[in-house]
Amino acid sequence: MHRTRHLPSRPRPSALRPAVWAAVLALLAACAACGGGDDDGGDGGARAGGTDRDGWQLTWSDEFKGARGTPPDPHKWVHDTGGEPQWGNEEWQYYTDRTANAALDGKGRLVLTARRDQLPDMADCPYGSCDITSGRLTTKGRFTQAYGKFEARIRVPEGKATLPAFWMMGDNDEEKSWPGNGEIDAMEVVGGEPGLVYGTVHGPGYAEEGLGGSHELPDGERYADGFHTYGVEWTKDRITWTVDGTAYHSDRRARHDAKHPWVFDHPFYLLLNLAVGGTWPGPVTSSTPLPARMTVDWVRVYERS
Repeated sequence: MHRTRHLPSRPRPSALRPAVWAAVLALLAACAACGGGDDDGGDGGARAGGTDRDGWQLTWSDEFKGARGTPPDPHKWVHDTGGEPQWGNEEWQYYTDRTANAALDGKGRLVLTARRDQLPDMADCPYGSCDITSGRLTTKGRFTQAYGKFEARIRVPEGKATLPAFWMMGDNDEEKSWPGNGEIDAMEVVGGEPGLVYGTVHGPGYAEEGLGGSHELPDGERYADGFHTYGVEWTKDRITWTVDGTAYHSDRRARHDAKHPWVFDHPFYLLLNLAVGGTWPGPVTSSTPLPARMTVDWVRVYERS
């Protein structure tokens, strides 16, 4: 979907004394691998049953432990399958439940792979070249939660026409169709803007463009160059987006009105997917690197303890 693209305001640095700076630098050095762009499978939060230093209690997680080539845990994830028009956005990919498109790598990670592939069911796709498959997973029917902290450590693919996402949908979609059920996009990195991550909400009156913000990496860095932890902290009055633990945008209940209602007061389920082509990232070309891989180190959900 099209997104609003407001760059976040940058916080002013505080004036710290030299001794405090030394302590801060020591802590940063000790925690360098906690949530940034490394490739080491960093932790970044409390494990199952634990409470982190900020008072968050883990309620659900997937660390993706399992043998290489095995499917994601069916007790936690469900595959969405098929192609347009059910997903919107005029995307090109066809989602399957095959391990060729969603599987564990044997190193504690999930890999969603978009690849050139042609299946019999794809013969009548309305958009694109009908030869790209990918993966889309959801916890619908397995896990939902209202409010809390929702995080995933992900390495996104590189290349134009890709659109990886970590997001949530309101679990009341059988009573209220989209956008009335609400949508919270914790992370979208469109391939043509490799240094930007977008965080957005969608609801009645702000369905297509959404309301949100973005965060840009410094010095021409790209999100595809390493793992980053993407998250939202959601309360009854506010949703705040973070990258590697740093907040970059908030949406507040008080900013909404009758024409743009706040629809974030009920449980939501999680989604991970790798889209290709469509109205935002644009068409697939000969330079689009396929296969493209979205690698997920972990997904964790917390509530206040």
